[in-house]
Amino acid sequence: MQTSLTPVLNNRTALTKMSIAMILFGSVGFFSQRSGVPALELVFIRCLCAAIFLGFFWWQSGQLRREKWVRPEVIRILICGVFLILNWVYFFKAIEESGVTVAISIYHLAPVIVMIFGAFIYKEKLTLIPMLAIAACFIGTLAIAEVNRSASFADFLSQGLIFGLLSALFYALLTLVGKGFKYASSYAITTIQVAFGVLLLLPFVDLSLFNNLTPLNWFYILITGFVHTGIVFYLFFDSIRNLSTQVIAILVFLDPLVAIVMDIFITGFMPSIEQWLGIILIFGGMALTLMPKKKDHKKESEAVI
Repeated sequence: MQTSLTPVLNNRTALTKMSIAMILFGSVGFFSQRSGVPALELVFIRCLCAAIFLGFFWWQSGQLRREKWVRPEVIRILICGVFLILNWVYFFKAIEESGVTVAISIYHLAPVIVMIFGAFIYKEKLTLIPMLAIAACFIGTLAIAEVNRSASFADFLSQGLIFGLLSALFYALLTLVGKGFKYASSYAITTIQVAFGVLLLLPFVDLSLFNNLTPLNWFYILITGFVHTGIVFYLFFDSIRNLSTQVIAILVFLDPLVAIVMDIFITGFMPSIEQWLGIILIFGGMALTLMPKKKDHKKESEAVI
């Protein structure tokens, strides 16, 4: 039985779930650095754990029996699965090469990349504010990579910048291709994507790397798989249906905030003045992309992890 308080309670619950999801995901870099395995193997375990966790909830909810399968949409889900896996692999590679703060900052260039692609693919006109956002993020990226301190162009590209940019690129492609699924449920989309990731990565994974891991390594690996992937995905997709785009856009900032705070106070990383400037410019540019357009106040957009 629904009452007049039901929408309010739903929104509060959704707000809490979304906040927890973003805070948890913000700590993924801290755990991945202590897992003791390279990016590819970590993503494989992450997909495996998430497939088990999400698959169980998909079956338990009864949604599995009610799914409507449409071939073109299933193909799009699988393509998004490829983009998701590449996004994760390059994100963890960026963390390996340049640390959490630098990787997470460059990773969040994705909304700007979506905006640029949208201008070419959907013929959307770039106005002054989007152009300012692109310029701020571009300068911020150069600042984070400390291009002025690089002895050569090769040195500039070797600092994890390339992996971070590739991660952001595939995140943007995931967002663009994954918009507007009509038939499959959120459970179906996420479970199929991570299960497909297990199959894609299995031939390339070096299973011998798991032989000499300590119990603490396994703790960090399993937390990354079940908590940062399974639980975060569940909380995220269970909450976004009851939240506005503006609220989601604001809460997404909790992810990099937690990551940067943990990197500074736990791992001891301290950004240089140039990198602080770059971080501010990137997130300032990202904030500009979130400003609603005059003609699109009622238009909703999708958010993807």
